[in-house]
Parts: sequence; C-alpha cells; structure tokens
Amino acid sequence: MNILSQLVSPEPNLFYKRNDPNDIRLGEVVTVDHRQYAEADIIIIGCPQDEGVRRNKGRLGAAQAPNAIRKAFYRLVAPQPLQLTILDVGNTPIQTTLEDTHTIHSEFIQKFIADNKQVISLGGGNDLAYADCMGLSKVVDSVLAINIDAHFDVRADATPNSGTPYRQLLEEGYISPSHFYEVGSVPMVNSAVYRDYLLAKQAHIIELTTLKEQGIQSIFSEILKDDAEAIFWGLDMDVVRAADAPGVSAPNPIGLYGDVFCQIGGIAAADQRSRIFEITEVNPYFDIDERTCRLAAATLYQFIATINQKRGL
Repeated sequence: MNILSQLVSPEPNLFYKRNDPNDIRLGEVVTVDHRQYAEADIIIIGCPQDEGVRRNKGRLGAAQAPNAIRKAFYRLVAPQPLQLTILDVGNTPIQTTLEDTHTIHSEFIQKFIADNKQVISLGGGNDLAYADCMGLSKVVDSVLAINIDAHFDVRADATPNSGTPYRQLLEEGYISPSHFYEVGSVPMVNSAVYRDYLLAKQAHIIELTTLKEQGIQSIFSEILKDDAEAIFWGLDMDVVRAADAPGVSAPNPIGLYGDVFCQIGGIAAADQRSRIFEITEVNPYFDIDERTCRLAAATLYQFIATINQKRGL
C-alpha cells in the first residue's frame, strides 16, 4: 500500500488564493497532489495532537496548530521565481495512543528522508521531536539535534510526554550527547536535576542569556561546525517571549524577540545538511490576533525563501 495514502489531506480552505498574477501567494503554488511526490523538494507534514502536552500537565490546544499555521503560511507571498516544488502531504493520522502516533509519524519521516526530501514538520506538542528525530536517525548515520526551547525536555517521567522527547532520544541512542544542543533555555523553568543530567551526558547547553549576549549568528556558526551528517531543528515556540508569541502551551515572559526567532529559518536553510525543520507548541486557543501562528509562518517562509534563493545561485 502507498504509505502516503494513509495521511489525512489538508483542508482546501487553508490554501489562500488571491487569483492575481501580480501577487501570487503560497496557497496557490504549494501542491497537495501526491502524484508530484517524486519531484518534490520540500515536504510539509502536520501532526495535530496534544496528548503529550496533556500528559505533561500543560494547557491543551496545540492539536489545532498545524492547520492554524498553514492558514497563516499560505497567505504569504510566494518567492519569485519559485524554483522549488513544495508538497503538503497533509497530517499524520492520530492513533489511540501517543506512542502509536509517534510510530506512524516516524515511518512517514523515514520515507521522506530516505527519498532525499527536506521536511517541514508541524506540531502539536514538542513530543513530536521524538518521532521526527527517531525517523531521521534510522536513515542517516549521525544527527546534529538542536532543541531551541525554553525547556530542556529531558524529564525522567515513565510515560512519554511533551517534556520527555530528548531524554528518550538520548537514552535510546537515536542522538548522541556530543551532537545535541539545548539552545535558549531559561533556568527558572528547568530543574537543576535535568541540567546535571545533560552535563553528565556531555550534551551542550546554551542558555537564553548567552544566546542574547553573543547573538544567534555567532552561536549557530559555532554549533554548525559539528560534523554530523544531517541536522534536526526543533523549534519550540515557547522560546519566544510571550509579547511576540502569546499562543503557546507554556508562555515565556523573557524569551527571544520574534524577529530574532524568525532568522533561525534562514540559518537552518543555509546549511544543506538540514533535513527536518520542526515547529511545535503553538497553541491557537490562546493566541492573540494570530500573532504566534503568523510568527511561525514567517519563520517557515524564511526557511523556504532561503532555500529557493540558494537554488537560483
């Protein structure tokens, strides 16, 4: 059976169409036709669940994020000339358990990576990082995993949730501590026990204060000296200050400015090893004037626009 047939197609009304040849929007050029899979450069997939957030005692609503982000993203102007084929394959079908959802989502990721696609993955809760990174790790020899997040997400909970994905990945051997970077963490929301766990593993921690002092260009230029074969970018929207991203599962009063966060899309796209660009923890239920969804969309735009520009050189 064709694995793509298992996906849930995105709703047609998410694809904005202005019908103006002088003002072409992404909703008019991104395809949903699975018959174009072979020529697709970038795959967009959503995982609309927040069961991991519920298990982690967070506020629910992230299950609505993939389509809410799509709505904002597809209103944006398409880069011209567009030299990429972008295929939105739809959403992972949500299973009766979080573990089963992770398994089937990871199978999709494995196929996309094996077929040499770049993947934009839209959560959902940050537990999605487990499924995405696991899928990537099963195809390539080494993964540089970057968690851009206010939280470490290495909780020692027995039941997987949105606070456990990177501990699962480390303990199960899908990522190596030497290739793992925690970027943007805030001490007031992270237990010293988990900081000690990461340091004992010899993982890398770059706190928000360091990120702000040294600047993201400087920080990521150092991180990207890592010699891993492929890069996973996990962007949890709660790394952004609540004034710019109020619609998240755990609002952050002192995070990154929105425009700085958006630049990460361009940095990721500039490295050809970047295979998965993941955005999680957007919570449309608590958003204000779609502010958070629009920031996520702008960051995705920076990612695809940079790849498109590189293609034209």
